[in-house]
Amino acid sequence: MNNNARSYTHFIGVLVPEDISLILEDCRSYMRSRYGCRSGQRTPLHVTIIPPFVLNPSYSTEDLSEVLNSIYFKEFTAHVESFGSFGERTLYARVIEDKSWDELRNTVFHSVSRVFPDTLKKDHRAFHPHITIANRDIPNGALYEALMRLNGVPLSEVFTVKKLTLFEFRNGRWEQHFN
Repeated sequence: MNNNARSYTHFIGVLVPEDISLILEDCRSYMRSRYGCRSGQRTPLHVTIIPPFVLNPSYSTEDLSEVLNSIYFKEFTAHVESFGSFGERTLYARVIEDKSWDELRNTVFHSVSRVFPDTLKKDHRAFHPHITIANRDIPNGALYEALMRLNGVPLSEVFTVKKLTLFEFRNGRWEQHFN
């Protein structure tokens, strides 16, 4: 299915635990109040495993959720250290890259693709796990200043990755389906 034909309907991620979310929500709040950033801030803090895609209407969210529930992966420890950016477009909390993230992404991609062919598009770029703080609406020239400010926040956290979360776009926002 051509993902440009309709708005994205789903994505798959790993939620950030509440203790880390509280720290990062303060960072989001700073970006909102200082720079007016709002893009992506209605979504709970997470690491995206499979970016937004269109689920064919002949399948249901429950079908997709069942597939995610059937995926086995060995839990692992994730490390979150400081902040970074993708160009001038995205400011994020840096998740330290680890082969476990790549294995999780590949397992989820193959499991979903097997049951829902032609739903996901293979991303051939390197996978850089991260937790988005602000994106797309960061004013020109503000990223460096914001990055300097946020890197003053002592961020060195760990959490266990042990389950996936399915997000569905409904009523103008991304809603979570816990698996």
